[in-house]
Amino acid sequence: MADRTTTWLGLTLTSPIVVSASPISKDVGAVAEAVAAGAGAVVMASLFEEQITNDQMALHRYFDALSDADAESASLRRADLFPVDGGPHLAHLTALRKRVSVPVVASLNGTTPGGWTSYAKRLEDAGASAIELNLYDVVTSVEETSVVVEGRQLEVVRAVVDAVKVPVNVKVGPFYSALPAFAHQLERQGALGLTVFNRFYQPDVSLETLDVDRHVTLSTSAELPLRLHALALLSPCVALSLGCTGGVHTGRDAAKAILCGAHVVQVASVLLAKGPGHVATLVAELVAWLDEQGYASVAEARGLLDVRSVPDPHAYERLNYAKMLDGWAPVR
Repeated sequence: MADRTTTWLGLTLTSPIVVSASPISKDVGAVAEAVAAGAGAVVMASLFEEQITNDQMALHRYFDALSDADAESASLRRADLFPVDGGPHLAHLTALRKRVSVPVVASLNGTTPGGWTSYAKRLEDAGASAIELNLYDVVTSVEETSVVVEGRQLEVVRAVVDAVKVPVNVKVGPFYSALPAFAHQLERQGALGLTVFNRFYQPDVSLETLDVDRHVTLSTSAELPLRLHALALLSPCVALSLGCTGGVHTGRDAAKAILCGAHVVQVASVLLAKGPGHVATLVAELVAWLDEQGYASVAEARGLLDVRSVPDPHAYERLNYAKMLDGWAPVR
């Protein structure tokens, strides 16, 4: 049977199947079930700095509305009754570390330079095996160029790397015009890993209510090729640990990502749909495929389909695009 162990961020995992940041990772029992089924690690749901800030401001407004002379309001000022400093998130991290033996990676989505570093250090102190920086910028100014945005993100990565001793992983979206160059810059800033791609749960618009329609749509395997393309490009040009997230629903999907260069695959939607115990099926399908193909290990299969053997990757990609268009036939 093929060896399913892998290395990620300098950590040795018993499996490349990782529980992604999701409602699953908010439930200690669900995480424990996924780990028992073969998950090699878990990424916590992101700690959003602005959520903490909003909670703090709401609490201040509440206190301001109360009479200073009200004795009851004085008792309500006890910080332990209103933990709005990220305390519950840190407590959840501690609970996960006590319950499971696999690495627990803390995901962080900050908004200010001080917020990124201070919360990263607190997560490290609470026992995080690594920090995943969820880089998510919504640019609304016509004056802010991509050079400025990427420069700011690189500064954040450097600051966090300097602030903590645990490995730093970076999770990005697909909207970079030159992803290999940005990945190389992340590596120079000290990041040890890069995960592609963040799924943006952007709201829809309701034509009936003329309002924003907020609902979560789970991923499908149809979203995987975008990740495979990025992994195949990145694998030969950076030494980063590569992660795939979004679109992995079967063990064979996981095998595709590994062939294109992924060290791990992060899964969420399939576990939300089928339960955390479904990790066992994913692992079994992956190992079965490795055995069928004669691979002795996950490491042996990794990167075999990246673009390192192509003389001119740019021309190769353009040719693939043209051939796919030529193969399309309209319905008659």
